[in-house]
Parts: sequence; C-alpha cells; structure tokens
Amino acid sequence: MAESHTLSSKIIHWSFVLLYGYGIVKQIEDLSQLEDTGLLLFEVMFASVFLALVIMRYLYMRRFETFLGAREPVPIVHTYLAKTVHAGMYLCLILLPLSGLMIAGLFTQGHTNEEGLMLGFVLGVHGFSADLSYVLIAIHVGAALFSRLKGDGIWASMVPVLKDTGPTNNSFIKSISSTEEKIYAKAEQFFASKKQ
Repeated sequence: MAESHTLSSKIIHWSFVLLYGYGIVKQIEDLSQLEDTGLLLFEVMFASVFLALVIMRYLYMRRFETFLGAREPVPIVHTYLAKTVHAGMYLCLILLPLSGLMIAGLFTQGHTNEEGLMLGFVLGVHGFSADLSYVLIAIHVGAALFSRLKGDGIWASMVPVLKDTGPTNNSFIKSISSTEEKIYAKAEQFFASKKQ
C-alpha cells in the first residue's frame, strides 16, 4: 500500500478545510441581509467558487484509496462505512452552495417569505445539508483521531503533524480496536450469509 497522500492532495484537503471554516464563520444570519447587493454578489461568487472547488476536489481525490497509508488490511465493512461518510460529506458540500445559489436566485426574484413553499423548501435543504455536514465531519475527524491513537498509519498519510511511529502499545486502545475488528468481522459474516 502507498505510504502517504501526495503533497497536492494534502494541500487540497487542508485548503478546503480552511475554505469550509471560512464559509461557516461568514454565513449570513438573516435572509434580509441579501438586500445588500454587494453582499448578495459576494455570496453568489463564494458559493460558485465553493461548488466548483468541491467538484474538482472530488474528481481529484477519488483516485486515492480510502485508507491510504494503512499498515494492515482494512475490513471491507469499514471501507464501505468510510466511503459512505465521504460520499455523504461530498453530497452535503455540493448541496450547501447549490441550495445557497437557489436561495439567492429566489430572493432576487422576489421570494422573500421564508414560509413560502419554494423558498422554505430550499432553506430547509440548505439547513439540513449544513447540519448533516457538521455530523459527518465530526465522524470523519473522530475516526481520524482514533486512527492516530491506534497508530495504524492512516492519520500520518494526510496529517502533517503528530505522526505515529507504529501501532499503539496502549492496552485500552488495543482493546477498543479489537472490539471494532470483531464487529466488522461479524458484519462481514452477516452480509456474506445474506448473499447466499
């Protein structure tokens, strides 16, 4: 297995983290703020750039293995779970700017009532996508931190700091990891039996 992501993929990953964080911090608090034409144009430009970068990032990153840098084979169930979380994050990160652009478009067409059917629906999609992105990113970060604690090599393939030197000797982490592996093995047996 390859040892690490390329420098390009690391730069894309961490730059995007900063862009997403900026998007969270600068978000508008009230729809009426879009009456400011300058702010509206900035929001449309930001959403357009964000959307284009998400799509480019997806197209670039999909060529890499999900668990690049893993020192041991990764159970197929774990791989599917990770791919599902990644796909969910990309879906949310595409829906956020897309729904934001739709909100701006509806707003400029005079749909300013947040209780209205169309605007209300798009606002709901936007809010749901934001909330789900927080949950999925928290899962992703939690899994990365657990990877670092286990010392399985996955953390080191993307994160430039706190590199692990090998598998952990911590008995508590080993116990949790062993339980995790048993759960994956049982899940694989379950799915294998369903296929037969």
